[in-house]
Amino acid sequence: MHKQLMKGNEAIVKSAILAGCRGFYGYPITPASEIAEAAAQYFPQTGGVFVQAESEVAAINMLYGAAAAGIRAMTASSGPGISLMQEGISYMAGAELPCVIADITRGGPGLGNIAAEQSDYHQVVKGGGHGNYRTIVLAPHSVQEMADLTELAFELADRYRNPVVVLADGFIGQMMEPVEFPPRALEHEPPPWAVTGTAATRRSLVNSLHLNSDELEAHVRDLETKYRRAEQQETRAEAWLTGDAEIVLVGYGIVGRILKAVTAEARAAGLKVGLLRPVTLYPFPVRSFQKLARHAQIFLVVEMSNGQLLEDVKLALNGARPVEFLGRGGGNVPTHEEVLRRVYQLAGRVIDANEPEGERLAHV
Repeated sequence: MHKQLMKGNEAIVKSAILAGCRGFYGYPITPASEIAEAAAQYFPQTGGVFVQAESEVAAINMLYGAAAAGIRAMTASSGPGISLMQEGISYMAGAELPCVIADITRGGPGLGNIAAEQSDYHQVVKGGGHGNYRTIVLAPHSVQEMADLTELAFELADRYRNPVVVLADGFIGQMMEPVEFPPRALEHEPPPWAVTGTAATRRSLVNSLHLNSDELEAHVRDLETKYRRAEQQETRAEAWLTGDAEIVLVGYGIVGRILKAVTAEARAAGLKVGLLRPVTLYPFPVRSFQKLARHAQIFLVVEMSNGQLLEDVKLALNGARPVEFLGRGGGNVPTHEEVLRRVYQLAGRVIDANEPEGERLAHV
């Protein structure tokens, strides 16, 4: 198996095709535009369909139609476009339609800017549309994971008949790294509930409307049962050097990579630091945090937003341990030095940022 050098955005498209996806409906937006560009190139070559919709609202409703017909299908956008899709995402969750949505996050609110950020966390993880529903959310931290988690996203979408979001900051979408793909392509057959226009499916009905209050309540309870099952079976997180960690760094996406480098440097300086990187943002890996809270003394959440992941970490720990926060916004990235300085402070050792690195470490 050979590796291919590509952007994270392109890795999503190639992985989707190998996973049996045959429909892409979207509208280009920075920093996700390469996804639509690659889909336009590759989907027709593999017998699939690429449609550049007139808007994100149109794109999500085209995705609804394709999913209802039993086709593995996807779309991609960034913050402002995902905002426009929220109503359709709610409809798809209510109708229990599987699909994959890639959100390559940029700065917000409003038009914000086109720099990488993590400000879509609440919108995606908490369900930005109306009603009682959730989306499964996967957070890659490398181009390889863009490929791997896209394949997983289609599996989970079908398993739970629910929209799944691949949430990546603009850095992960735009950066280039070597990627390995599996040496096989999947073919996806329409499930028995799909509406395919044949006599066998003429009684199939894809719908999210339940006018009777008791019927809607029963439907919502069924959805809740499905989400609880996902919470029990689908949580994923990377724990690195956490076995004896007193300080646990927490971050996802590109921040997870920064924290891994900080952890390594802090360990080399004799500090008991570890990293916990959530891979599933929903379902959130609550048990991973609770397990570490048995011996860790403090958690430091680092993110490129105003503290959105922070809320879920606090809920997971439920007061068992103190939680500190370091955040940057507007497309600014928490630097290695910023995080390392905070780690030293938490360890009770204040360092002078003007000193050379060697002298700083000599103080430990």
